[in-house]
Amino acid sequence: QVQLVESGGGLVQAGGSLRLSCAASGSIFSIDDMGWYRQAPGKQRELVTAITRGGSPNYADSVKGRFTISRDNAKNTAYLQMNSLKPEDTAVYYCNVRVRAWHYWGQGTQVTVSS
Repeated sequence: QVQLVESGGGLVQAGGSLRLSCAASGSIFSIDDMGWYRQAPGKQRELVTAITRGGSPNYADSVKGRFTISRDNAKNTAYLQMNSLKPEDTAVYYCNVRVRAWHYWGQGTQVTVSS
């Protein structure tokens, strides 16, 4: 089993920044991909960004140039730096990690961007 603990959400004004963290613990030999999804009220959960174990990231078009994902493999932790936040970024952000064929989810952290 893998447990994920997220932190760093909160309320910020448009144009501001937040940094999310996702720390994994448990029966981990090697985490493959780490990523962040988000779900806004009344909308489906969507992939925001993900990064491979080797450090190759991909981003949704809506966040390219504003969000940066990184990871520390020694700490089994992923980070999401969010800059130039917009009201439409408001959502619950969920960490997701893949260990071989299994996916694990964090509990979610609320990000609210006021206009």
